Amino acid sequence: MSNRVVWVTGAAFAAAVAMATPASAQSAAPTFTKDVAPIFYKSCVKCHRTGESAPMSLMTYEEARPWARSIKTRVVGREMPPWHIDRNIGIQKFKDDPSLSDAEIQTVAKWVDAGAPRGNPSDLPPAPTFASNNEWQIGKPDLIVRYPVYKMPAASPDHFGSLYTKLDLTEDRYIKAVETRPVGEKSRKVVHHALTFTVSPDAAESQSDGDDSVSDGGQFLVEYASGKNAEVYPDGSGVLLKKGEKARLSYHTHSWGEDTYMEVEVGMKLYPKGYVPPKVRWSKQLAQPTAPIDVPPGTVARSDGYVFMHKPAKIIAFQPHLHLLGTRQCLELIYPTTGASARTEVVNCINFNNSWHLSYNYQDDVAPIVPAGTVLHNIQWHDNTAGNPRASDPRNWVGNGNRTVDEMGFFWLGWIELTDEEYRKELAERQARNKDRTATTQQQ
Repeated sequence: MSNRVVWVTGAAFAAAVAMATPASAQSAAPTFTKDVAPIFYKSCVKCHRTGESAPMSLMTYEEARPWARSIKTRVVGREMPPWHIDRNIGIQKFKDDPSLSDAEIQTVAKWVDAGAPRGNPSDLPPAPTFASNNEWQIGKPDLIVRYPVYKMPAASPDHFGSLYTKLDLTEDRYIKAVETRPVGEKSRKVVHHALTFTVSPDAAESQSDGDDSVSDGGQFLVEYASGKNAEVYPDGSGVLLKKGEKARLSYHTHSWGEDTYMEVEVGMKLYPKGYVPPKVRWSKQLAQPTAPIDVPPGTVARSDGYVFMHKPAKIIAFQPHLHLLGTRQCLELIYPTTGASARTEVVNCINFNNSWHLSYNYQDDVAPIVPAGTVLHNIQWHDNTAGNPRASDPRNWVGNGNRTVDEMGFFWLGWIELTDEEYRKELAERQARNKDRTATTQQQ
């Protein structure tokens, strides 16, 4: 549930037990075996188990009980499971939403407040099984690309560079889902971001200078930043992998006090051989601020960026990218209308956490459909005050830069292009479905 948790000491554990409510009240309280374990099994133990990325396992009562108070704090604050969508604004249907419902949060809180009782062992559901501790979010990949190991020194300025490896493909294939992950906890500690491209086999193996807004002519595949999840494309859309090409990793690493041999791998689910999806899935970093980011000491600063959509499109994924001071980002659509008919729409706002650069993959029936001429508006805030625990030193000015301690502000957007006819058809179908839902709701 978190990669930053406070250890509950033996004294605190004893105090928590002493605060337990009377037996009569406890009998009606949620228990681990009946009420809490199913929640953990559904939304937490994919990471919170032995050998995975989370700092402790929550698979058993004995493992979870010492962390009860910390669990409540993180769950009630909606810090865990990591899912930072503002639940009061915009679209709320996503393909990979691990967040807890209000009722589930209340159950966990009541369990902790009642002294975190175990419950009847016979109520415990079967524990989930996993193929291995190296299970991929996308399922077993059809292709795994492993880059050469790179040594990041214990104490060093940030490193930027490129690593290359071959792609074992004998024919062109199309990607339908992709996931990047550092191998092992230590690799995760040093990787700020890692971008994968394909390049021609005879391309010069140059080094990145940290500017990943352009790809030196290669085909961009996928971006990874701290805590990034998988990207899953809608059926019928994909990204081309050409036979004979090689993969390039553009990396940004930072030291953490220990020599670390970083390794990164990319897993891909592919369409069947010979299949060519009708749509290309595009992904780019967009809507850089119109003016350089400027965050004076002790202040919260807002910046805005814009990008013009030249063709109709369906937006399929939205991922904010800020650094340590970033606290919030919103995606607003400014539709191509004027005067009294002018219209804007806030699609989503994210309460940003630099430890979790999540990609929010929209469910197909709600993915935003935009006409040509729509402007995507990026609104974001950077907090350089003592109230932000991630601020390195709020006495210092912070501005644009590629280092982790500098700031950035844009979003990665995934989309597919539509023809004018496809746009009109999809929009009409969407409006009809929404009208039917509204009528059904009013009848209930």
